[in-house]
Amino acid sequence: MPPKTPLLDKVREPADLRRLKPEQLRQLADELRTETIDAVSVTGGHLGAGLGVIELTVALHYVFDTPRDRLIWDVGHQCYPHKILTGRRDRIRTLRQGGGLSGFTKRSESPYDPFGTAHSSTSISAGLGMAVARDLAGGRNNVIAVIGDGAMSAGMAYEAMNNAGSMDSRLIVVLNDNDMSIARPVGAMSAYLSRLLSSRSYRSLRHLGKELAGKFPRPLQKAAQRAEEYARGIVTGGTLFEELGFFYVGPIDGHNLDHLLPVLENVRDAGDGPVLVHVITQKGKGYPPAESSADKLHAVSRFDVITGAQAKAKPNAPQYTKVFAESLVKEAERDDKIVAITAAMPSGTGLNLFAERFPERCFDVGIAEQHAVTFAAGLATEGYKPFAAIYSTFLQRAYDQVVHDVAIQQLPVRFAIDRAGLVGADGQTHAGSFDIGFLGALPGMVLMAAADEAELVHMVATAAAIDDRPSAFRYPRGEGVGVELPERGQVLEIGKGRVLREGTKIALLSYGARLAECLLAAEDLAARGLSTTVADARFAKPLDADLIRRLALEHEVLITIEEGAVGGFGSFVLHHLATRGLLDQGLKIRPMVLPDAFIDHDRPERQYEIAGLTAGHIVATALAALGIDGTAEAPARA
Repeated sequence: MPPKTPLLDKVREPADLRRLKPEQLRQLADELRTETIDAVSVTGGHLGAGLGVIELTVALHYVFDTPRDRLIWDVGHQCYPHKILTGRRDRIRTLRQGGGLSGFTKRSESPYDPFGTAHSSTSISAGLGMAVARDLAGGRNNVIAVIGDGAMSAGMAYEAMNNAGSMDSRLIVVLNDNDMSIARPVGAMSAYLSRLLSSRSYRSLRHLGKELAGKFPRPLQKAAQRAEEYARGIVTGGTLFEELGFFYVGPIDGHNLDHLLPVLENVRDAGDGPVLVHVITQKGKGYPPAESSADKLHAVSRFDVITGAQAKAKPNAPQYTKVFAESLVKEAERDDKIVAITAAMPSGTGLNLFAERFPERCFDVGIAEQHAVTFAAGLATEGYKPFAAIYSTFLQRAYDQVVHDVAIQQLPVRFAIDRAGLVGADGQTHAGSFDIGFLGALPGMVLMAAADEAELVHMVATAAAIDDRPSAFRYPRGEGVGVELPERGQVLEIGKGRVLREGTKIALLSYGARLAECLLAAEDLAARGLSTTVADARFAKPLDADLIRRLALEHEVLITIEEGAVGGFGSFVLHHLATRGLLDQGLKIRPMVLPDAFIDHDRPERQYEIAGLTAGHIVATALAALGIDGTAEAPARA
């Protein structure tokens, strides 16, 4: 048999895809899966989720008139095949690289990305907004939101469904269930029923039945309605979604194009109102190393396509996340009141290690940061010591709960804030830029930032010891700096920093993991004849008033450095100095923060270059404050 002519090369955009015959789509899906695997083997990124929606991606773009029809991918982990089919195949090997494609959908990148996603459970809300806007404008295009069963664990998804179910706007939600968490096994009978239930004839008949039932006395009317709903619940399992006001179709095999296409076509051509199509998929489908992996190769570094073996650089120092987890385990071994909470990120936060040691004291609450925080508050009321391990960027989603349920009540919830600062390939949506400012605004909060992995060990111990108010400690993604780890963390004095290097002319006051850059900058400045003090604030709240006063009075220049946005540590220091009259002595103070811009995905070291937070930038800031020409080279050392 002669080899098949490649089809993917002919598809530059979905309009080309729609010119294919239905029987050609299986071959196209196979080629798309191969291309996705090969591309991610070069760039790294999220693999398993994309492989699970290959057929679904092909079917959606085949049936719907994208980009006129709006297609929203929740979270966006699964959007790589979508990008390949929507004019970005020639750039797919720039994925998550500096200047390349984003790892998530992004409005500025393509008209086929109608909504930027990277945090979960937003697609139905955004889709409903688009659908209502369409209705107000008199349009007739479709709006389709694809959301995973994991993302459906978040309350926001149900808030949106509840709202949509009370309206007549035509909205299509595709529930991509890759965990078999809701549906029973699917097959030919399920596919037949899905086609039947999604058909115009069935929906018209159902409407007629409701009209007729309305003519009966109320008891018979209710009985007829319940009988129909009960029958549908038995064969489809859609009762929950029906109660929320959605017309439920499914479950159907998300890898079977013969099943997908007619159902999606029926849904496309149906009348008004929200519809939910429930598809069952397999994460990592079609790539044996992913299918056999415990996490289905959810997130990978570069890998060998044949073996699936990932390229792993030999670490120079332990990862901050692992240091946190191991430190928390040690504290929990000595204190049975310590419990840990994660919002669907056990491995990302390191709490999988805690769960292995203390399974009954570790709680994964799903993608529900708001619930996680208030759940932790409830534990704290009963004398337990909850550690809520949440990425900085995800903690933003629970700010009201931090304020109302924790801070106002002065409950000792400990927030372990991972991914503080810039995070590299995940880019803008995952950067931990704002937690210093938004937590520092809360009365009674204790804020710490680890300068290195040893400091992180001490801060875990310190947080465990704080039992009269909420606290938080932040730490970056990636490796530590290679310092020796203590056997056990020491409880730090609250609100006290430390001085690592004494000088007389310039003071560098670091909050967090830029301390190593400050020490490098001090070496450079000293080589230029400028005596420099380097201090680690440790705490942004409460501030070390004595240390700040000494640095202000004994130096001509004071520079604060932090991996956070304006309004954080530097602002706290400026406010402190101003209210105490310490700015009246001619002190030159310069806060260094992340710029007032969202920084695109790139290597972290490049991101910090762009942000202006490297040793070279610190030196330049000090020289500029002194009015010294920074272009002159430092004198060579003897």
